[in-house]
This record gives sequence, structure tokens and C-alpha cells, in this order.
Amino acid sequence: MACVLETPLRMSVLSEVTASSRHYVDRLFDPDPQKVLQGVIDMKNAVIGNNKQKANLIVLGAVPRLLYLLQQETSSTELRTECAVVLGSLAMGTENNVKSLLDCHIIPALLQGLLSPELKFIEACLRCLRTIFTSPVTPEELLYTDATVIPHLMALLSRSRYTQEYICQIFSHCCKLRHWHSCGFKSSPQPLLCANVRMQALKCFSVLAFENPQVSMTLVNVLVDGELLPQIFVKMLQRDKPIEMQLTSAKCLTYMCRAGAIQTDDNCIVLKALPSLVRMCSKERLLEERVEGAETLAYLIETDVELQRIASITDHLIAMLSDYFKYPSSVSAITDIKRLDHDLKHAHELRQAAFKLYASLGANDEDIRKKIIETENMMDRIVNGLSESSIKVRLSAVRCLHSLSRSVQQLRTSFQDHAVWKPLMKVLQNAPDEVLVVASSTLCNLLLEFSPSKEPILESGAIELLCSLTQSENLALRVNGIWALMNMAFQAEQKIKADILQGLSTEQLFQLLSDSDVNVLMKTLGLLRNLLSTRPHIDQIMSTHGKQIMQAVTLILEGEHNIEVKEQTLCILANIADGTTAKELIMTNDDILQKIKYYMSHSNAKLQLAAMFCISNLIWNEEEGSQERQDKLRDIGIVDILHKLSQSSDPNLCDKAKTALQQYLA
Repeated sequence: MACVLETPLRMSVLSEVTASSRHYVDRLFDPDPQKVLQGVIDMKNAVIGNNKQKANLIVLGAVPRLLYLLQQETSSTELRTECAVVLGSLAMGTENNVKSLLDCHIIPALLQGLLSPELKFIEACLRCLRTIFTSPVTPEELLYTDATVIPHLMALLSRSRYTQEYICQIFSHCCKLRHWHSCGFKSSPQPLLCANVRMQALKCFSVLAFENPQVSMTLVNVLVDGELLPQIFVKMLQRDKPIEMQLTSAKCLTYMCRAGAIQTDDNCIVLKALPSLVRMCSKERLLEERVEGAETLAYLIETDVELQRIASITDHLIAMLSDYFKYPSSVSAITDIKRLDHDLKHAHELRQAAFKLYASLGANDEDIRKKIIETENMMDRIVNGLSESSIKVRLSAVRCLHSLSRSVQQLRTSFQDHAVWKPLMKVLQNAPDEVLVVASSTLCNLLLEFSPSKEPILESGAIELLCSLTQSENLALRVNGIWALMNMAFQAEQKIKADILQGLSTEQLFQLLSDSDVNVLMKTLGLLRNLLSTRPHIDQIMSTHGKQIMQAVTLILEGEHNIEVKEQTLCILANIADGTTAKELIMTNDDILQKIKYYMSHSNAKLQLAAMFCISNLIWNEEEGSQERQDKLRDIGIVDILHKLSQSSDPNLCDKAKTALQQYLA
């Protein structure tokens, strides 16, 4: 019997809940304004902390009616305020609640409400907007549909401490340079300081300054009671201030520094921000603080050699970071389950932060790299990091490996001892583009001629992988793919060169030579130059691909390319001219000969010298057929140009021309 009654009982309870929710909605339509107000107040009390009730009211259509009442000028200020409060409470529920509110066009209604003269109503609208804009499902662009919104929010900042708090929170989630200035806001953001640089204002400043040179240059000159803003941030770094305030102030200074508004050797960076961030990495700090401190410090020093050196010797930072890998602690040693959960939650964040900071520390200095490598189990940790489930950890581990791979010594020792190329190749088989870019950059270094990893990488099928990267729509991957092939081809055996050409295909090679990006073009020319080295290889490659290569060379020399591109192309011609049979492809091509003659008389000495190398290789006496080639080149005026160049003020050109003329006299 109990089983039979169970379903009707549940339906009865659901009906009661729905009926109760319907009652709240029905009261919003009462003709008596006082009853409507009381109904909204009762609804407010009913939805606090009750997500199920919130969902029911949304489904039953409460939101459109609340928005209608909120926008009616005939509604009392108290009613409009209570409607905004209820809407804000609904927004504090699930992400689906926020989506429903957005579908009802709540944001334009709330922004319109900010034009009211009533402070309580403005505060309620701002509180609701804050809740909506801090939700991950809300597009920040919705704040910028009207260019008057940002200036109006700035004007509201000084109305009360609540308007300051809510507006700063909205700005810290939504404000980016492109929006800030597209809304016509050009003046100093000093009004944000009416909050006496409280935490929300600090957070807002940090968001505004991040990768925003224009805003950072504005902030750095803001005066508050006679003090510049950076000086105020420095005061916020003092140890007696809350840790969150210290961290956020350090972020502000860091972002302004990276944006170029503060010099890297400024005392506020070297003596204040940097040491404070190092301090945040110590064991005494909470795990979240250690993560944020390490990530911010990594960003601060990422591109500055001197800051990297200073950080590396501050408070034993390199050794301190090794503790980041010791979480979670041994389960058997922990009796506090909450602590274990906390450690597990933050373990991957700690590791990725440590890898990121190690990558910045070791970006340029060989001694620092050596110290990092010698840190306890460092290479094992990196290798393990390459296969972690967390994409953040994998990316940071690859970045760390890339940084360390710039060391010739480490490539020959630690990288070889730990066979780093194996997990790296595994990463390259299947990873998001952001990981692939860094991993392929690392592979470029492992394929350098002096790297012991080069041979096993070749044997593992790297050519096919790299050729596929050159076809990527991602520019960085195309550059890295061709760059790695260029390194691979340097002083390589003929079989490897043949495999590269076969893997790329002639069509793809010339697709790369016509790429709009100059880096792709330069690396492809570098690859061709490395392929066309040593005479047997030159003759072999030109016998099968000569026509297409000569066509590509012609197009580049005729095109609108920079000096470096044309110099590299002329060097390829010089290599072809060094071949035994390949040089005939130049001698039988009058168009190419005229181009070489043209560049011998060019205004740029680099191009003249490169063209001279072509001529020298063509007329060298010891080569078979040299007399016929010399005669033909004399007929087109090359000797006359050589005589002029032998009087050049450039010693390299002068010497090269005299050497070439001697070949005619021999």
C-alpha cells in the first residue's frame, strides 16, 4: 500500500510548492499598490537561500512582471527598489537563473534605473548588476551597448560606499582597454579612488592596467592628495596590510611595469613589488596566496634579464619553489580531511605556478638554468608534468622545458639523461594549440645540430609530424614546424633531406614560400638553404626540383620583400651556383643572371655581397666549364661591375670583387 501512495504524495507536495509560488506571482498583479509592494517583500523573503523557489518563480513568469514594475514611473521608489532586490536575489541562484534574466533583457532595465535620483534604488540596481556581471555566463560586452554608461557609472562612484563597491566590482570584471576608450571615456580614472583605494578599487586598477599601455600611462600619473598612484600602491605593500591588499597592489605595479608605464629598474619594482611577490611564495603563506604570488612574479620578470637575476637570488626563491611540488602531503600523515581536500584542490595550481615561474627565471641566464636543473628531482618533475591531466600544468611544464632547452649544456646532459624528447613527442601527438606552440618551439631547440636528442627524434617520425604543422592555420605552428625542419636539415644526410622534401611535397614548399607572414617565408628560405648544401645534395635536389626552385627564387627577387628575405634568396642562388651540374640552371636562365647583375649594383651592401657570392661560385677557375661561364658573364657586363666594386669603400665588397677579377686573370 505504501508503494501505491508514494507517487500521489510526491505530486501533492509539488503541487503545494507550485501553488505557493503561483500565489507570489499572482500578488504582483493586484490592483492595490500596497498589496503589490507587500507581495514583492514577501517574495524577497521567500527566495532568500532557496534556489528551488527562485527557479519556480522564474518559470512562472515573475521576472517580466518585476521588470515592468521596476520601470514604471508610477511605481513608488520603495516598490522599484524591492523589485531590484528580488531580481538580484534571483540572479544569485544558478547560472540558468542568470541566463533567464538576461533573456528578459534585465540589463537595459537596470541601467535605465541608474538614471533615477533615488540613491537606494540606484544602489539596488547596481547590486543586481554586480551579481549579473560577475556571473561567467554574462557577456561583458553587454555593459557597452551604450557609450554613456561608463561615464555615468564614474559619476555615480562618489554617491555612497555601496555605489563605490558595486561599480568597482563591475569594472574589475568587465573593463578592458578596447571598451574603456570605445565608450568615449578619456579622462583619468581617479574618481575610483574615492573609495580610499579599498580592495575593490585595487582590483579594478589591476584589471584596467593588465596589458593596457594607454590606461597604465594614465594611472601612473594620477595624483591623490599630492601622491602619485604608484606611491600609494607601494604603501599598500607594507607587511602590516592585509595579504590580499599586498598581493593586489603588487599586481597593479607589475601590470603597469609590463605595460611600459613603470621602468623595470624603478625602486618600486626592484625594492618593493618584486620582494613582496617573492615573500608570497614562502611556506608561511596560504596555498592560494603562493599560487597568485608565483604567477604574478613570473609575469613581472618574464622579459627582463636583470629582474630574473634579482629574483633568483632573493630569499632562496629557486629552492623555495621546490616545496610547491610537495602537495598533497602524504595521506597517511593527515588526519584532517578538510586539509587533505584543500591540498588536493590546490596541488595542480601550485605545480603549474612553480613551472611558470621557473620558466621565467630561466629564460635568459645560463647560471639560473643550472640552478633550476639542480633543484631536487627537477627533470623528473617536468617529465611527469608533461603527462598530467591538468592542461594548465602540462602547458606550464612545457614552458619550463622550453626555457631550459635554450641551454646548450643542458641539451647535452640533463635532457639526454632523462630522454625528455620522448614525453615531448607524446605531447605533440595530441594537444591543444596553445600547448602545441610551446612544445614545437622546444622541439626546435632539441633538433639543433649539437643536441644528442636530434637522432632519436628523427627516428620517432618527427618529419611527418613537423610537415603536418606547416599546414596549420595557426601561424605560430607553421613557423615552428618549418623552423624545426630547417634545424633538422642543417648538415643532415641526403636521406633526411630527401625525406623532408618528400614529406613537405613541392606544392606545400611553395605554398610556404608564398606565405603572407615574413617569419614563415624566412624560415622556409632557411630550410631551402640548408637543404641545398654540399655539392652532391645540391645537384641531386636541383635535378628533381630545380625548375620549381628557380621559379620561386625569381618570384621572390621580383617581389616586394624586405632586404633580409632577398639576401637569403641570393644566398640560396649562391649555394645552387656551387653545385657541379646545378649551376647550369643559373647559366641557362638569362632572367636570373640579369637579377644577379642588378643586385651587384644595388644600394644595399648585404645584397651586393650575396650577389657577389653567386658570381664567385660561377666563375671559379677550378670548376669544369669555368671559361665558358666567365665569357658569358663578361658579355653581360659583370666584369665592368667587378672593376667598380674593387674600388668600393666597403672592405668586404672590395676584397670579394678583387678575388673574382683574379679568376679572370688566372
